[in-house]
Amino acid sequence: MILQFACLGLVVAAVNTAPPAPGGALLDAARVAGSALVALGAFGFGWGVVQLARARALTALPHPVAGASLVREGPYRFARHPIYGGLIVGSLGLALLNPWLGSVAAVGLLAVVLDLKRRREEAWLVERYPAYEAYGRQTKALVPFVY
Repeated sequence: MILQFACLGLVVAAVNTAPPAPGGALLDAARVAGSALVALGAFGFGWGVVQLARARALTALPHPVAGASLVREGPYRFARHPIYGGLIVGSLGLALLNPWLGSVAAVGLLAVVLDLKRRREEAWLVERYPAYEAYGRQTKALVPFVY
C-alpha cells in the first residue's frame, strides 16, 4: 500500500513538473481526452468506494474485510477492481493534460503496482469466497471491456 501511495505521489509530481508542451491541435486533443479520463477515473473510483462502503466491505488494505460478502453489484459488474482501475484511468488523464515521458512512465509504474496488488488481493478473495473464481472469469480485472 505504501508503494501505491508513492506511485500516486510520483504521478502528481511528474504531472506538476512536466516541461511546458508546445501548443497545437494534438495537444488540445490530448488535454480534452485527459480531462475526460480524469472524470471517468474519478467516477469509477468514487462509485467503487461507495459500493464497498454500502456493503461494509471497504478497507484500505488488500485483505478482505471479515464478515463482508462478495460485492458484484454497481461497478463490480463491469470490473473486479474499479477503484484501482479508476486510479489508473484518472492518472493517465492527468498525464495527458501536459504530456511528457516522465508522467507517462509514472502512470505505467502505478499500473504495474496496482495490478500486482490486485493479484495478491485476488488470492485472498478466492480463499474467502468460493464464487470468486467464476466471477473472475466473467469480469475484467481493472478496466471494463479492456483488462
